[in-house]
Amino acid sequence: MDLINDEQFMLRALALSKLALPNCRPNPPVGCVLVKNNQIVSEGFTQAPGQHHAEAQAVASYGHTLEDVTAYVTLEPCSFVGRTPSCAHTLAGLNIKRVVVATLDPDPRNSGKGITVLTDAGIDVEIGVCQREVSEFISPYLLG
Repeated sequence: MDLINDEQFMLRALALSKLALPNCRPNPPVGCVLVKNNQIVSEGFTQAPGQHHAEAQAVASYGHTLEDVTAYVTLEPCSFVGRTPSCAHTLAGLNIKRVVVATLDPDPRNSGKGITVLTDAGIDVEIGVCQREVSEFISPYLLG
């Protein structure tokens, strides 16, 4: 894919993630951008505990099929159910085409499992776009 656009969309997701603070705590501040035909079609960031994670907020705001959509997410989508459904399973169930992730989640409940959920569903996953920039911001908020 187009690395320059990938970076542009991930940096937008990073900017959104900063809007999650302080309300998202103790969850990490995550941003998500949904892109179709090289245009941002929806955005989201982590809400207060028990409310939408970034991916779920972006999907709920979009309200259309995700077949031709790429999601740019600053942190690996969660694979486990806590107070909210698993974002990785939600994205996989909606037939999203591609997910671009800046950095993996060190939380032992996730830690690569979210990526496995996506790839097992046949989704094209790319990891590491803007990893340095995202990690500098999000690292203090991560478990592990």
